[in-house]
Amino acid sequence: MGTETGESSGVLIAGTSSDAGKSLVVTGLCRTLARRGIAVAPFKAQNMSNNSCICNDGAEIGRAQYLQAQAAGLAAESAMNPVLLKPGSDRRSHIVLRGRPSGTLESAEYVSGRGHLAAAAFAAYDELASRFEVIICEGAGSPAEINLRASDFVNLGLAQAKKLPVIVIGDIDRGGVFASLYGTVALLDDHDRQLIKAFLINKFRGDVKVLQPGLAELTKRTGVPFAGVLPWLPDVWLDAEDTLEVAAWRHQSPAERALRVAVVRLPRLSNGTDVEALAAEPGVEVLVTTDAQSVAAADLVVLPGTRSTVSDLEWLRRAGLAQVIEARAGRGEPVLGICGGYQMLARVIDDPVESGRGVVDGLGLLPTKISFEADKVLRRPTGTWRGHEVAAYEIHHGIAQVDGEAEPFLDGWQRAQVWGTMWHGAFENDDFRQAWLAEIAVAAGSPWRSDPDAPAYGARRETMINTLADAVEQHVDLGLLLAGTRVAGRL
Repeated sequence: MGTETGESSGVLIAGTSSDAGKSLVVTGLCRTLARRGIAVAPFKAQNMSNNSCICNDGAEIGRAQYLQAQAAGLAAESAMNPVLLKPGSDRRSHIVLRGRPSGTLESAEYVSGRGHLAAAAFAAYDELASRFEVIICEGAGSPAEINLRASDFVNLGLAQAKKLPVIVIGDIDRGGVFASLYGTVALLDDHDRQLIKAFLINKFRGDVKVLQPGLAELTKRTGVPFAGVLPWLPDVWLDAEDTLEVAAWRHQSPAERALRVAVVRLPRLSNGTDVEALAAEPGVEVLVTTDAQSVAAADLVVLPGTRSTVSDLEWLRRAGLAQVIEARAGRGEPVLGICGGYQMLARVIDDPVESGRGVVDGLGLLPTKISFEADKVLRRPTGTWRGHEVAAYEIHHGIAQVDGEAEPFLDGWQRAQVWGTMWHGAFENDDFRQAWLAEIAVAAGSPWRSDPDAPAYGARRETMINTLADAVEQHVDLGLLLAGTRVAGRL
């Protein structure tokens, strides 16, 4: 689609910090515009996250962009998140370029070694801009990270290259929102500052009239108007992008007769969104923890995915949690491993790829051997468990081979009450999730039973997307937020 002179093909939603609400605002905007019949697509030039998903064509992208595509009524594709960095250590990230593995990026290369990534990101943006009326771009971290500005192609580097107006979001719930908004603008040079078109406050609780004097004064000092104040939305927590926010549902009160689930917070936890479907189930209390007593006392313990299986397994042993999990298995108490967590349950792990450590002992709770292969498995499998259909996705280098007696479980194995699978997203399948949890409850001696009247997980996700869109419609000046874009006249 062509762009008229002076009109922008998109807008950049930036934030004063990580987890300011950028992902959710982009999600809400995509649904709001799609409702109005506008051809809209999400875009994040570079995402640094270990929470990812697999598109229908096998491309791997950030989980948040996958959700945003759904909000826009689209099939997710690699152009929506052309560069995905998956941290494997404090100094190294694994690069996913246009949905496929593409080497590593060392921390020392972050400023000077990303030129090819920027070129790929800009090309992906142009590809989307040629097919859609407007692109809602999500920034990363803060646009005022002045140490990274020279090589930036996600925040103001993208905005300058594609002539995008920039909206800056501040999270009032964490405090200091006026200072963070003012400081963000103050740190920018004049060339970049001219791109900031509006502020947006997120997660406000109370009477917005209390904020008005501050809004007016900040606009007076910066020349930047406010596009709105979004309220606190307590029931919106799906698909957290930052692994630090994997327990975004934590505000929920535990139910009586709850099934208690302890998820081990591994140092390099990935795809922690797998357990969100468990937390959404009525009467299931999910705790993400490193506390040994909580792990020992839970009805079910989950070892989630990890980007560093061998090093996180070593951490599990140093933390004393491996012994707790082994003791649970010995007592016949349920343990579930997903992807990297499943690999930890094996007798032996041979890893010349991810860690380069070669052969190491696993926990020995499943009769399997894990061999890491150079080629990464990226696919969307389907299967059944006891007659219940399951659709999922896989992202892994490790290949499991069974060398003892065990029962099949999805693509993995079960022995007694130790369960393992490579499949992410399996628990988003309602019938399977409820049937499997019912079996776990019996094994754990829990009185928990599923609620037949509970909404489906997919329906809950749609409700949350619509809740976001409703909040955007009610509390955001879309005319101001999208001023200068080629859809401005249709709002």
